[in-house]
Amino acid sequence: MSRQRPEAAATQRPGVGPAPSRVVVCRDCCCGTPKITGVDHDRQLARLREEVPVRVSDCLDVCEHANVIVVQPSAAARAAGARPVWLGLVNDADAVDDIVGWIRAGGPGAAPCPDILGLYAFTPPRGKGR
Repeated sequence: MSRQRPEAAATQRPGVGPAPSRVVVCRDCCCGTPKITGVDHDRQLARLREEVPVRVSDCLDVCEHANVIVVQPSAAARAAGARPVWLGLVNDADAVDDIVGWIRAGGPGAAPCPDILGLYAFTPPRGKGR
């Protein structure tokens, strides 16, 4: 029985093939902690992991936007010029569902960002993954 490398497993969904894009979820200093009240942080992360590859990062140093989720374009979209989209204040389950829906549609560079997610989008400080 062959085993996939962890990197390969992180970019594929069982039975579906490569994911069109993936997300980075900030979890450390403020994001994902009791400092952001009224959010089921574990459920938020689990919901994303049900649908897309997720990488959990230490503090992304944009605590004023906690909870932060970065939606990364697929490799093809990135090669065509798409860039990651940083979303802040993602503190409700509906926003997570909107992110999942956008990724299913293709994500950055492949599908337009839904208007509702545009309300969460922000430009990261210079040098932070642009």
